[in-house]
Amino acid sequence: MPSISPVSAQEHGRAADPQASAAGSLPPMARNRPFGWLLVITGITGWLASGTLVLEKLEVLKDPNHATVCDVNPWISCGQVMQTWQSSVFGFPNMFIGIVAFAVIITVGMALLSGATFARWYWLGLQTGVTLGFAFVVWLWSQALYSIHILCPLCMIVWAAMIPLFVWTTIRNIAAGVIPVPAGATRLLGDSGWILTALLYVAVVATIFFAFIQVFVGTSGF
Repeated sequence: MPSISPVSAQEHGRAADPQASAAGSLPPMARNRPFGWLLVITGITGWLASGTLVLEKLEVLKDPNHATVCDVNPWISCGQVMQTWQSSVFGFPNMFIGIVAFAVIITVGMALLSGATFARWYWLGLQTGVTLGFAFVVWLWSQALYSIHILCPLCMIVWAAMIPLFVWTTIRNIAAGVIPVPAGATRLLGDSGWILTALLYVAVVATIFFAFIQVFVGTSGF
């Protein structure tokens, strides 16, 4: 009777379970459990910020003179941003998008923590949604800095949540083969996830500083 050595049995198990093999090759942060926690944390952060914006928007609708929790001065004011057309691009307040989208992110994160696995089409759908969300946030960021000239602190919390969410969702899908990328680039991205995240944060801070430099140096500016 033929026997199977422990090594050959392990290789046979990996061959029979390609998802397990793929998971083993993922960067530590892109594996199901840490990635699940990342989704839950960023999702809750974005959801709470969006939810607070919804409550403040309802108060503004009831009383146009309502001062929101983040109305600090003429350059830092959620209330003034809410009055611009950019705050309702699709005909309804943008924060309602955040309420739904971040709830989905939290659900996916909890599912991963409970041991769920998803098909490639699902990961492609998540990647599409996160990428569109990130692009929308970048556009809103540019509008706040260069068109509206007012910062919304709660909106900035959403920006902060979207950066690691986008970076690590993309790296996870590249490393897992959902998005085909050459092996060398895949390894480089897998080793650089937090560096890319930090660079994006630095870029946001730098653009805010230079866009509001007249405010920071104490002149009236805009």
